[in-house]
Amino acid sequence: MLYLSPALLLLGVFLFYPMFKTLYFSFFEVSGGGQVGDWVGWGHYAELFQSSEFRKSMVGTFLFVLYTVPAEILISLFLAVIASEKLKGIGFFRTIFSSTLGVSVAAGATIFLFLFHPSLGVLNSILGTVGIDGVEWLTDSKWALVSVAITTVWMHIGINFIILLGGLQNISRELYESAEIDGAGYFQKLFKITLPMLSPVLFFVIIIGVIGAFQTFGQIDILTGGGPAGATNIIVYSIYLEAFSYGNFGFASAQAILLFIIILIVTIIQFRVGEKKVHYQ
Repeated sequence: MLYLSPALLLLGVFLFYPMFKTLYFSFFEVSGGGQVGDWVGWGHYAELFQSSEFRKSMVGTFLFVLYTVPAEILISLFLAVIASEKLKGIGFFRTIFSSTLGVSVAAGATIFLFLFHPSLGVLNSILGTVGIDGVEWLTDSKWALVSVAITTVWMHIGINFIILLGGLQNISRELYESAEIDGAGYFQKLFKITLPMLSPVLFFVIIIGVIGAFQTFGQIDILTGGGPAGATNIIVYSIYLEAFSYGNFGFASAQAILLFIIILIVTIIQFRVGEKKVHYQ
C-alpha cells in the first residue's frame, strides 16, 4: 500500500473525486460558477430521456462509433500485416504508417479542415477532375458526421498500427514454418495462424477504439462545432456545450453519468461476447 499510495493519491484526486462530484452535481441545479443550488433528484435524468436533442445526440454517437471503429481496425490491421513482411525498405513504410501518432488532434483536424474546404479543398478538386460535383463535407448534415469520422480514422491509424504490428511480431515464426511444411498457403496462414494468435491484441484494440470513439471531442470542436443542425453533436460535445456554453453543470453531469454507464455496459458486452473468441495461447 505504501508503494501504491502515490498512484492512489493521483487517481483519487484526478479520477475518483471528479467522478463522485459529477454524480453529486447531477442531482442538483448547479450554476456556471459551480454553486450548488436546489435539489432536483432524478429530474435531470428524466429531462434527458424526454429530450429529442439528447436522443439525436445518442443516435449520432452510436453512428460515429460504427463509422470509425471497424474502419480504423481493418485499415490498421491491413497495414500491419503488410509491414510485418520482410521486404526491402519496409522500415520506411512502417514510419509512414505510424506517423499519425505524432500528430495532435488540433493539427490533424486543421489539416482536414483544409482538405474538406468546399472550394479550395483537395477532395473536391479530385472529385471535380472526374466530373463529380463537390461535396459540402462539413456543412451538409448528411456528410458532416462522415467527414469527422474520416478524420478520426486517419488520426487513430498510427497507434492501432503500432499495437497490431507489435502483436504480429510476437507470433512465433515456428508456427508459420510448420504450416509451410504442411503446404499451407498465404491466406491459410493468415486466417488459421495470424488472426487467431493476434486475437488478444485485436480485442484490446477494439475495446480502446470503442471507448475512444465515445469520448471524441477535439476534432468535432474544430471541424464542425457540433453542427450543422446538431448532426455532429455527439454526447461528449453535448456535455461540453451544456456545461461550459450554457452553464447547466447539473444537466451536463447527468449526461456524463449516462455516458459512463453506456461505456461500461458496452465494454461488459464486448468482454462477454468478444473474449470467447480470443485465443490466449
